[in-house]
Amino acid sequence: MEMENDNSFTQQTARPKYDCLLFDLDDTLYPLNSGLALATHQNIKDYMVEKLGIEPSKTDEMTNLLYSNYGTTLAGLRAIGYDFDYEEYYSFVHGKLPYENLKPDPVLRNLLLSLPYRKLIFTNSDKVHTIKALERLGLEDCFEGITCFETLNPIHKGTVYDDEENKGSMATDPTPKTALKCSEIFDIIQHFSQPNPTAVLPRTPVICKPSEHAIELALKIANINPKRTLFFEDSVRNIQAGKRVGLHTVLVGKFQKVKGADYAMESIHNLRKTVPELWETEITAQVIACPET
Repeated sequence: MEMENDNSFTQQTARPKYDCLLFDLDDTLYPLNSGLALATHQNIKDYMVEKLGIEPSKTDEMTNLLYSNYGTTLAGLRAIGYDFDYEEYYSFVHGKLPYENLKPDPVLRNLLLSLPYRKLIFTNSDKVHTIKALERLGLEDCFEGITCFETLNPIHKGTVYDDEENKGSMATDPTPKTALKCSEIFDIIQHFSQPNPTAVLPRTPVICKPSEHAIELALKIANINPKRTLFFEDSVRNIQAGKRVGLHTVLVGKFQKVKGADYAMESIHNLRKTVPELWETEITAQVIACPET
């Protein structure tokens, strides 16, 4: 009996698990103990006092409430009624940071360059700060692109309505507002001092993490598929928001995973140990038919 000839063979093809690695910047690509976060927080409070006329005794509580409810203090300040120039704000807040504390990081540089994936930055910070920090770390050429504050938010120079007729559009004010009248500001401290706050918090015009809309918009702009992207963040709530939109997630700066984190590592330098599959490939089998001879 003649056996039937099987004119086919199996070919193995390698396919990476991920297409893209998406990195936060501050306290992710460099450690929290660099001192930049502490200095940024102080500079924000100084800006609130010097430029917005907020009482110094209120800045600690206000920054905590605004940050926890809006993602960033800037987003919260805009939500509750303060109008100011974004560029001026970031120039003040980041202009006096101790960038000298950031040193070239050849270990991280080599790790990043050894990974054959798209690599991008996604930060709530402004572009000037992002580029300066990456240059200090020696990582400026390790990333394909940067999605930062300006990517998701048009530059805001301070706006006023010209009149009732033009109330639907915003007109540029050549002399941006600083402190507004108290009656125009939503008192967020008073709001949360009530046992059962009834008023709804005002919405912010600023688009930033941890808003799912902000993350989805950043992914769309960079043409990223969340299901094939690994997202590195030091913020638990940003990690959880990223997970909700379909990203794979790595919590940086923590020993233990939290809800929403697929991985956790104390330092970005632990990348190879924590996510070894980045240097591996997923093998898939494909049956190829052979022509008869």
